[in-house]
Amino acid sequence: MSHAPSAHPATTPKAVIVVSSHVVRGSVGNRAAVFALETLGNPVWAVPTVILPWHPGHGRATRIVLAAEQFAALMHDLESAPWLGEVAGVLSGYLGDVEQVTALKSLVSAVRTNNPNALYVCDPVMGDLGGLYVKQELAERIRDELMPIADIATPNRYELAWMVGRDLPDLRVTAEAASEFAPTNLLVTSAPAMMKNFTGNLLISGANAWLAEHHIIPNPPNGLGDLTGAVFLARLLAGQAMDKALQTTTAAVFEILARTTRRGGDELQLETDAQSLSHPMAMVQMRRVSIPGTGRRA
Repeated sequence: MSHAPSAHPATTPKAVIVVSSHVVRGSVGNRAAVFALETLGNPVWAVPTVILPWHPGHGRATRIVLAAEQFAALMHDLESAPWLGEVAGVLSGYLGDVEQVTALKSLVSAVRTNNPNALYVCDPVMGDLGGLYVKQELAERIRDELMPIADIATPNRYELAWMVGRDLPDLRVTAEAASEFAPTNLLVTSAPAMMKNFTGNLLISGANAWLAEHHIIPNPPNGLGDLTGAVFLARLLAGQAMDKALQTTTAAVFEILARTTRRGGDELQLETDAQSLSHPMAMVQMRRVSIPGTGRRA
């Protein structure tokens, strides 16, 4: 059962287990999440779900996925590791195989047994405007098995639309859908904004909702969702309140995106803009959002 995030003082565990894709070149998946979390002071245990030379969006790429039994054995080793008490959170992103869901659920349970305050952030990486880019069975298992046990989930607007089974054409409908869906804390990226030529991150936390808006930057590089989930988790582990974490996360990711784009980069240039993670200067528009309806999907 998921629980509400709480502040983590400096004496609590700080390590994060990140379970996502690994690329040789680029700043997506584990490459983005590990860099962000370590820059913000969180040791990382990085578990690759798939190994690629680069993001497939750059062109045809070899795909290496551990056999299901090997992946499960690796995760089981982590569950019994003598250092598991160091772990304050688990962040999952792109999964390479349906069977990885079972091993991931088991790991989350083990982490929570050792540290009941540990947070599980599920980034349900399954698709975008073009539709699903994982097998439907995997998308269904993420929706049905991982989302309900997460403390926080960070779907993009199109992933949320697929999971709830309806279009999300505007902010009102998106907020309503998010408020009805598990878990209690949902951060929807690429959400509709209230200002023209803007996009937003919509955070639903219980009865509260906030929208952080910024200018749309055309043709952004990949990895923004991976970076957002990692930075948001780091902010919460540092003790920031949910709305403050939304603001500072959105500012950091937007600032890195804007600077990368100005340089013409085809990948987020995290190493060049590491200071933006810790001390973002970009301005984002924050506003409270009313949530239509009161239902919540279990």
